[in-house]
Amino acid sequence: MERSGTWFKFSAAFFCYLMIVSASLLFRAASVNSEYLIGVGSYDITGPAADVNMMGYAMSGQNAAGIHFRLRSRAFIIAEAATTSSEAKRIAYVNLDACMGSQAVTLSVLSRLKQRYGDLYNEQNVAISGIHTHSGPGGYLQYVIYIITALGFVRQSFDALVDGIETSIVQAHENLKPGAIYLNKDVLLHANINRSPNAYLNNPLAERNRYQYDVDKDMLLLKFVDGTGAAVGALNWFAVHGTSMNNSNLLISGDNKGAASRFMEDWFAKGQIKSSLIREGRAADVNASNSKSTGGSSNTKLSSERNRLRSSTTQSTHFVAAFAQTSSGDVSPNTLGAFCTDTGLPCDFNQSTCDGRNELCIARGPGYPDMFLSTKIIAERQFQKAVDLFEKAQVKLSGRIDYRQTYLNITGVTVSLSPSGTISLPNMTTCPAALGFSFAAGTTDGPGAFDFKQGDNQGNPFWRLVGSALKPPTPQQISCQQPKPILLDTGEITAPSPWAPAIVPIQILQLGQLIILSVPGEFTTMAGRRLREAITATLVEQGYSTNIEVVISGLTNTYSQYVTTFEEYQVQRYEGASTLYGPHTLSAYIQEMKRLAIALAGGSSVDPGPTPPYLVDQLVGFLPGVVVDSTPAGINFGDVKQDVPQNASYTAGDVVEAVFWSACPRNDLFTNATFSSVEQQSTNGNWIPVFDDEDWELRFLWSRPSSLSPQSFATIRWEIPTMAAPGIYRLRHFGAAKPLIGSSLNYFSGTSLTFTVS
Repeated sequence: MERSGTWFKFSAAFFCYLMIVSASLLFRAASVNSEYLIGVGSYDITGPAADVNMMGYAMSGQNAAGIHFRLRSRAFIIAEAATTSSEAKRIAYVNLDACMGSQAVTLSVLSRLKQRYGDLYNEQNVAISGIHTHSGPGGYLQYVIYIITALGFVRQSFDALVDGIETSIVQAHENLKPGAIYLNKDVLLHANINRSPNAYLNNPLAERNRYQYDVDKDMLLLKFVDGTGAAVGALNWFAVHGTSMNNSNLLISGDNKGAASRFMEDWFAKGQIKSSLIREGRAADVNASNSKSTGGSSNTKLSSERNRLRSSTTQSTHFVAAFAQTSSGDVSPNTLGAFCTDTGLPCDFNQSTCDGRNELCIARGPGYPDMFLSTKIIAERQFQKAVDLFEKAQVKLSGRIDYRQTYLNITGVTVSLSPSGTISLPNMTTCPAALGFSFAAGTTDGPGAFDFKQGDNQGNPFWRLVGSALKPPTPQQISCQQPKPILLDTGEITAPSPWAPAIVPIQILQLGQLIILSVPGEFTTMAGRRLREAITATLVEQGYSTNIEVVISGLTNTYSQYVTTFEEYQVQRYEGASTLYGPHTLSAYIQEMKRLAIALAGGSSVDPGPTPPYLVDQLVGFLPGVVVDSTPAGINFGDVKQDVPQNASYTAGDVVEAVFWSACPRNDLFTNATFSSVEQQSTNGNWIPVFDDEDWELRFLWSRPSSLSPQSFATIRWEIPTMAAPGIYRLRHFGAAKPLIGSSLNYFSGTSLTFTVS
């Protein structure tokens, strides 16, 4: 009996254990209740960190000279969990730390995906959107007007984007697993202002009175979780320009949105991607004596890759956070407003000038005069709001995944909608692309030059003559674009290749009760509101629930500059002058998007439209290649030119830097590697990397003694954060030099003197 009693107790215990395990499994299965498969991916798209003109401000002298922090492509794939793959629909949404989407880049990525997956990913269900940083390398678009200051097409910029986007999508595809998506939305204050308020005020008073603010303040966030309920990613949309970093910046940077992504991903990781030295405080004795710098020595690229802290080889375990762009056309992060640099007084309200000059009117960020601080403040405000929405997200997305997309010849659309998008008015058309005089004035985020002013409805004879030397606009074009005075008739210039797009994609993605409108440009605040409301009303009329959420994904798949309302266009601020296709551009987009929405609701197909051109093979680039790298006699690549002081000691908040003899970063982009590193010494004497090119606190600055010199320097600059544990540290630089003869690069590294942090 004793034995049978023991057996009974064991059996009962084992039965209880099975019940607990089964209940746990059932609970997990119930918590998933997955109708979606979810995958996320992320990859380096930093591109060339030297000599290449930045995309955004169109300033000919703003050429990359180092890295603030690396740029990334972040991909999200959501698929229906159908019984067979042929039944399941899916969408792939890609958020780029780049100025905008590019038609050539999108077409190249789609071609590669077709080779891998057949028709699984195509122009219908793939959206590639830029965050609109103005601090990324340019030269990757295919229309001439966007690559002039980059001296034409830059193959390295283009390839870095295409390779990185493809890799991030492949990662997301390979990581697909059952999961769920939760939505949350709330107001974020003190992170954006309207930079063209006089144009906004030209919208009807009754319409303006419906809104509390003259910019959108809502952040809409999606939280992605796997089948166990563990978070794998977050994606949000908030309207603010990527112009916290001004046009004097020469470091590659994701600006406020790229920084917010990095902050949120590191917040989620809770320090686990950092060295165990910092995480656990296992540092060497801070009183240990300093050692010498190593001097430059030959190395391999693998060494740099090993010093990288965030490995893509384990991407399936990483959390991906993307801060996407929406209706930001007239929205600035420089929240203190625009002031005259000579007097400190506010700029002229209507034309944003100071004593008639636009160059002196510059907007100030919240950290003025420090643009890095301004960038960090706006990034942290977005990051903190995203974390709050993420932690409180409860509205679960459910329902079908679907999409509609078409290509549209936007230059000749017959529009039957009034500016409000409701009343039929015949005989209105869009126009071939053209830029107005106020385009050359720039904005308060980045003023232009010469005597151009925003709000110019007249132009002047001299600049008309200059613009007409390229292509004089026809009387029909002048009439179509009124009241815009045409500076550059870009839509009718085709030599050496087209200057502006004519065929653009528009796209609607449905993810349960969320509707994403992919648009190929920058909609102003009110233009975006009109589009969202028109599509919402159309879908509700077609039987959709009134609780659908509609969000605009700006700068997606192609770039065609701005879209203002009809009323804002009359004012001809920078945004109106940059609305390429005339005063009825917004009405055309609303009209054509409504057609997509009706087809989506009715389950009907749409005409694919005209085939967009792929012009890459026609493009030329005039950026000189790297001929050779050199150092003075007796000096090696990687040697320290200016070292850390002997026996230096620092505390949090201090800045430490060293200058190394270097080589041009265009020789090797060090994709998924790092040019710079902070290393900490462990108790056993080993050096462990703790910061790299992806960290906010570490900057890689590159320079030449003169513009044509084969010699160059790398400054590694570390602003010591409060999280740095006490211990012994050193700075390290990696590079690749090009010899005069031969094609093999010479990889090298060097380290500074050690220093203590207490």
